[in-house]
Amino acid sequence: MSNEDITLTAGDAEVTVAPGNGGRVGSLRVGGVELLRQGAKFGCFPMAPWCGRIRDGRFLDGAAVRQMPLNSPPHAIHGTARDGAWTRARVTGSEAVITYDLVDPWPHPARVTQAFTLTEDALTLTMSVETYADSFPAQIGWHPWFNRNLGGGGEDVRVDFRPAWQEERGDDHLPTGRRVDPEPGPWDDCFGMPGGVDVTLTWPGRLELKVGSREEWVVVYDEQEAAVCVEPQTGPPNGLNTHPRLVTPIEPLEATTTWSWRRL
Repeated sequence: MSNEDITLTAGDAEVTVAPGNGGRVGSLRVGGVELLRQGAKFGCFPMAPWCGRIRDGRFLDGAAVRQMPLNSPPHAIHGTARDGAWTRARVTGSEAVITYDLVDPWPHPARVTQAFTLTEDALTLTMSVETYADSFPAQIGWHPWFNRNLGGGGEDVRVDFRPAWQEERGDDHLPTGRRVDPEPGPWDDCFGMPGGVDVTLTWPGRLELKVGSREEWVVVYDEQEAAVCVEPQTGPPNGLNTHPRLVTPIEPLEATTTWSWRRL
């Protein structure tokens, strides 16, 4: 079947990609140790064609106001691509490419493509949104659930990064438009890193994993007990209204993130 799970291996690293479950990375194991949360909220899902919350589910699309379903009332959250079944386009031992065609409620026909490349010490994820018809605003990014603890009596993960600013968060969990000095966690917040996303997760004595991307926006969410999320994305929450990126027939929207790790 075209949407059966895909397993990639390189050295002692193993990744499972689940086209039939929202095109997510279902599992990342290094030396037999699972790095991604399992259970109801698991793995790493793609955020497309928007990231985080859209205020009241509405955004301006040219002269039209579009309404998305309020799947996180009173807002719409994390796009629609994670809800669909993706199709495998190409698979080798260490690489996979899958696609998803955007459908209603998204108003514009377009194709989202994800590529996954695994080496012995890194996983690279690339995503693009292409249109052959209308131009439209969009955002893309990834939402991984990294395990807070890898088991075996080890310590919880430490999160280290040096953002240039933090987007002030309003009571509605959306950026107010003000940039403030980064504050201590716990976080469900968006940060600006103009030189590119660079966040280090360290499980002391076990593993160090770096989340990198050329994009300058990252949401860090560590308010849940079991997992820590580090989400590179092409704009901040509510970005379809505040920092839209335009997808056109001659210019797709593309982004890449690499997770690289080393033993400690």
